[in-house]
Amino acid sequence: MDKFFAVLVFGGVPLVMIGAFFNWSDMVMFILCCASIIGLSGYIGRATESLAIVSGPRIGGLLNATFGNAVELIISIFTLKAGMVGIVLASLTGSVLGNLLLVLGLSFFAGGIKFKRQKFSVHDSRYNAGLLIFAVIIAFVIPEVFSMGMDSQKTLNLSIGIAIILIALYLAGLFFKLVTHRGVFASSDQPEKEEEVPEWTKGKSILILLLATVVVAFVSEQLVHTFEMLGEKFGWTELFIGVIIVAIVGNAAEHVSAITMAVKNKMDVSVEIAVGSTLQVAMFVAPILVIVSLFMPEPMSLVFTWPELVAMVTAALLVINLSNDGESNWFEGLTLFAAYLIMGIGFYLL
Repeated sequence: MDKFFAVLVFGGVPLVMIGAFFNWSDMVMFILCCASIIGLSGYIGRATESLAIVSGPRIGGLLNATFGNAVELIISIFTLKAGMVGIVLASLTGSVLGNLLLVLGLSFFAGGIKFKRQKFSVHDSRYNAGLLIFAVIIAFVIPEVFSMGMDSQKTLNLSIGIAIILIALYLAGLFFKLVTHRGVFASSDQPEKEEEVPEWTKGKSILILLLATVVVAFVSEQLVHTFEMLGEKFGWTELFIGVIIVAIVGNAAEHVSAITMAVKNKMDVSVEIAVGSTLQVAMFVAPILVIVSLFMPEPMSLVFTWPELVAMVTAALLVINLSNDGESNWFEGLTLFAAYLIMGIGFYLL
């Protein structure tokens, strides 16, 4: 797998640079950009895994989610710059669905194949459940409901207010979990069976994270230029491109890392990556994009379509129901994955 990521990065990135200079076809550039971003995400995952061993499961999972979401954040900023607000909102929906149903589902499934029953922190599950209900069901649904009686400017003002509240609550949640109530969550950690040695040192891991993020910024800009071609050539809507294509490519780091951790029976890290990334997207990335959009050609209100809202609410409730006991198995993972496939078919045909 490591050699595979190396080939994608050291083969794909130079070709993206050459293709951008010589104006290669959009289809070729799309394939090269996706391959390069997946490869770079692999390096991000390896670096954050090394940091997780040094820092512990929660800090490591948070770092993995943060740098993984940095890829999507960068792609979304360039997409906003291009005026494709619909794709950005759809990619946020795709991140929520992808992390909750695809990533967590495959993690439960892959880990459950190797281990009959896997356990993770009940305290984390309850914490995540409360924030999922708030972020997805309250903060995302409320703008849609109230926007029915508002003009576009008032809807934007409402979105800005909600964005500020979401960011503040997300930061407060981190302070609660990592500082004031750190002992409560730390006490539920599973003891490590053996001492692990990180693949890379802390300094090397941080350097690779920074370099990978910079390169992703360049590749993402080239990727955005291919979206219009995808819609015309394959008949894909902005909604489908955002929900499926952008979300999967942008969250490749979490996909790889969460499943890898589950196979190693490190479910606390795996769940922290998948669900923690969802919360970060809903409570930090989306609000940041609302604020950033104020400086773009077209501002973005936090108003999703009803199919997007129903899909996200359903996904959140399903995950809460399956994970509130702090245990997982392969069948629960298969259930989550099946839900993702059903929603994917729906968005494709919509």
